Amino acid sequence: MTDRERTETNISVNVQDRTANPTPLGLLAFGMTTVMLNLHNAGFFAIGSTIFAIGIFYGGIAQIIAGIMEWKKNNTFGTTAFISYGFFWISLVSLFLMPVFGWSPAVPKEALVSFLTIWGLFTLVMFIITLRLSRALQVVFGLLTVLFLLLVAGNALSNTTILQLAGIVGIICGLSAMYTGLGQVLNEVYKEPVIRLG
Repeated sequence: MTDRERTETNISVNVQDRTANPTPLGLLAFGMTTVMLNLHNAGFFAIGSTIFAIGIFYGGIAQIIAGIMEWKKNNTFGTTAFISYGFFWISLVSLFLMPVFGWSPAVPKEALVSFLTIWGLFTLVMFIITLRLSRALQVVFGLLTVLFLLLVAGNALSNTTILQLAGIVGIICGLSAMYTGLGQVLNEVYKEPVIRLG
């Protein structure tokens, strides 16, 4: 073999990805924050620093970190979902806090309904995409789509009953995301399908 032939020989290197699965982090950040906000929507307590803190740091920043990690895993769905919903939480908290700090007037009802509607449409499409993924994710995104629909209706009609119903659906949605995230951790640690995720 000549020197030129040696130079032109293709060398194949198999690099194994040993980084951790970021999906459970993203699902838990989303799920726990969703439960907390919807405990408020269901009427259990007033909105305040507890929701703002978890919304910024866990629902927001932790989900964004998980989304960036999903990018490294070449998971377009995970990247899109976690980074989008991470910034959703930061945006939502900002809508509440900006008027308090005097940075903007209070959010008009029409603007809030528009905000929730566009996120509802995004979630509906993400739900359709999950039809090619696991049953567990279908449940999470299906419930989230219903949640946004109820939040839009409740805020548009200023109907507390619909908003309380949205709170109940949101709690179930958040718990389903927590189930899915913790199920993935459990299955990975035990190296067998202890929790069925479909």
